[in-house]
Parts: sequence; C-alpha cells; structure tokens
Amino acid sequence: MAVHQLVEYADASPEVRAVYDDIRATRKTDFINNFWKALANDPATLKRTWESVKQIMAPGALDPLTKEMLYIAVSVTNQCSYCIASHTASARNKGMTPAMFHELMAVVGMANETNRLVAGYQVDIDEQFQTP
Repeated sequence: MAVHQLVEYADASPEVRAVYDDIRATRKTDFINNFWKALANDPATLKRTWESVKQIMAPGALDPLTKEMLYIAVSVTNQCSYCIASHTASARNKGMTPAMFHELMAVVGMANETNRLVAGYQVDIDEQFQTP
C-alpha cells in the first residue's frame, strides 16, 4: 500500500498535468503508472525525475532493449519489485524473449555472487585491470 496518495490526472495541478501529458506523448499511451502518480505529490521531483528518465532511456549508443535489461538487472540487485515489474514489461514490449530474461537473471545472479566473494576476500585489483 502506498504511503502517499496517488495523484490522478483529474486531481493534478497544471504543472503535474503538463508532465503527465509529456509522459503520454513520449510513450504514446494514455497510461500513467503509479510511480509517476506517487511522485506527483512533489511536482518538482516528478518533473526532474521524468526529464532524467526521458533523457537516459532515449535512444543512444545503447539500444532501448539493452537499456531496459540493464534497468532490470539493477532493479533486481536493489530488490525494487515495482521497477522489476515495470521494466520487465517494457523490455518484453521491446522484444525481450523468455530466454533472454532467464539468461539475464543468470548473469545478475552470478555478478552478485562474485561481487560478494571479491568483497569478502578483499581481492586486490590485478595490475592489468588498472586504468593507466
């Protein structure tokens, strides 16, 4: 259950409605998800976060599916069930297959395991991996 009330479009201030309208236009949908509705309790945070997400997740050197899969990986590591669900849905819409998801989870699991082993053993970084 949400700690803060979700701000629906009909109840939103003009500033929040402007962000909602941009989300709808950018994503070509009428759907505003609960994350944005929760952030709308603080219009400045809503706007700043949307602008950052829009910029980072836009096409660039990494294709949109790769970005979504990276988002899933970090969300799994951070245990954010909401982000896992929303970005998995987005990745599927961008072409992620079940096989790709399973392989991604294997990589995430292995990376987390080996990261913890390195931390526990306090392994020094090899000289050849050092940046000159």
